[in-house]
Amino acid sequence: MSANRTSVGLDVHARSVVACGLDGRTGELFERRLTPDHGDVAAWVRSLPGPVAVTYEAGPTGFGLARSLAAAGIECQVAAPSKLQRPSGDRVKTDQRDARHLARLLHLDEIVAVAVPSVEQEAARDLVRAREDVRGDLMSARHRLSKLLLRQGIVYYGGKPWTGIHDQWLRERRRDEVFTAPGLGLAFDIAYDTLLATLTRRERLDAAITEMAASSEFTPVVTRLGCLRGVSTLTAFGLAVEIGDWHRLTGRSIGAYLGLVPTESSSGASRSQGAITKTGNGHARRLLIEAAWHHRKPLRAGVGLRRRQDQASPAARDRAQRANRRLHSRWAGFDTRQKRAVVANTAIARELAGWSWSLAVLDE
Repeated sequence: MSANRTSVGLDVHARSVVACGLDGRTGELFERRLTPDHGDVAAWVRSLPGPVAVTYEAGPTGFGLARSLAAAGIECQVAAPSKLQRPSGDRVKTDQRDARHLARLLHLDEIVAVAVPSVEQEAARDLVRAREDVRGDLMSARHRLSKLLLRQGIVYYGGKPWTGIHDQWLRERRRDEVFTAPGLGLAFDIAYDTLLATLTRRERLDAAITEMAASSEFTPVVTRLGCLRGVSTLTAFGLAVEIGDWHRLTGRSIGAYLGLVPTESSSGASRSQGAITKTGNGHARRLLIEAAWHHRKPLRAGVGLRRRQDQASPAARDRAQRANRRLHSRWAGFDTRQKRAVVANTAIARELAGWSWSLAVLDE
């Protein structure tokens, strides 16, 4: 049971907050519909019998309310929605019932809380996720332009696409006779301009991330993670800001935290494992999956990797070298056994997560 007298559940929305307070001694419920103003919520919470603890679900409204309540001296937990226990037969969902459910779970100490980032950490995370969004926009812009050309029977055979040579080839295609039609020519111009604008946005974000990675609270972790193959500045900074406090995890638990462990359905003597759970932080999981592919290549340090390793301490370089050798040997073993590449890469990514954790918490 919670040590606090009153447990408060908040169902937070953009324009309203439905609150329910449960008095653990008398069982009395205090319910109120509040405005989203943080001062209004804090004032109502202070009017309840103390000591008071508050919880609400993590969602699109962010962590501002939790930080505001904490600054006012009120204990607040932000609940992980996927970890909330819900009755299987409950088919009625209202804001009031959700607030009551949260209050009861908090009273029973059954809330699994997520880590509340600081304002600076959340700003860095938003920067990384903005870059992630631009990455998806760029892929869509490239697909739209290439498929527009394909519908006209125009295919590029000059080598790797989306290089400087390919860009010059695209510019020359605008003069083709097929694009003299007013509508088609305008469609090509819009698609190509969108591609260029998206590239400019990506360059601005890359420059901002590089600058922040070099001089911020994340710099030590970014420097150590950069000693791993496939983990450049952008990837290292993304992992650092997405995971935040690495010390709340362990080398064994970080794989489950990122959804890189297999699902399991066991009963009695039978044990069945399936695909990975894909729970937790999907942004960090994607970064590790992409980085793991680099360990399949021959074990040679490129110029960029050597430059990153020169900036780290000898202890970090030594641990990263052991990680690089271990992960490459694991890849070689999977290839010898003719393991499916995507399955093998997921296993490498799970182990890479453990090595990343060991470097992030390395005491130098």
